[in-house]
Order: sequence, then structure tokens, then C-alpha cells
Amino acid sequence: MRHHVLDEEARPGTTYDAGLAVRREVLGDDHVDRAGAATTELTREFQELITTYAWGTIWTRPGLDRRSRSLITLTALVAGGHHEELALHLRAARTNGLSVDEIKELLLQTAIYCGVPAANTAFRIAQQVLAEEDS
Repeated sequence: MRHHVLDEEARPGTTYDAGLAVRREVLGDDHVDRAGAATTELTREFQELITTYAWGTIWTRPGLDRRSRSLITLTALVAGGHHEELALHLRAARTNGLSVDEIKELLLQTAIYCGVPAANTAFRIAQQVLAEEDS
């Protein structure tokens, strides 16, 4: 029987399982369910990798709280120009308790350390994401 990636029944009690739980808590069930449904044979191992490594190994570590991890993640995504992931993690940052003012401050900080064009795009994306959230 072939397991469905991002399925809690796939490997209970593993780092994958812990990662899936955190991924669902931070990104939401709808996003995780869509990612699972869109998984193909080509992308299956990548989905397993990010669930296990990013979410199960890093996001579950006790050294930083989720708010701090969101701040770091947002900064890295702005710096790298990863706009689609930035939108996703802006929503996650709100789930993790960041206020709109904290997001604004983070984006202002990125203007200095990541560049004004990167921050300009990030502010545009944040405006869209936060407006969607308000409606």
C-alpha cells in the first residue's frame, strides 16, 4: 500500500510526524492538505524532505519560539527574493502571534540589510496578504 505524503498515518511517531504536526499548526490544514493533494511522484520525496527536515527537525527545536522563527524566516525570504514563500510565511507569522506592526518593523529592517528593492516588493506582498486576512 502506497502512503500519501503529508498523511499523519504514514509514519507515526517519527520526525516526519512531528514535522507534519508543526507544519499544520503554523501553515494551516488547508495549505498542508493542498500541498499533499498536489504531490506527484516527482515531488513526493521533496515534500517528505521539507516536512521531516524543516518542520520536524528545525521548527520543533526548543531553542527558539515560533515567533522568533517566523521573524528569521521572513527576513531570509525577503533577502532571497522568495516571494511566494514570503506570502505563505506572512500568514504563518500572524498565526505565530506577530502583529502587523512587528511585521512592518521587520520589513523596514530588511530595507537596510536586504536592500530597498527587496523591501519594496516585500511591503507590496505584505499589503496584499494582510488585506486578504482582514477580509
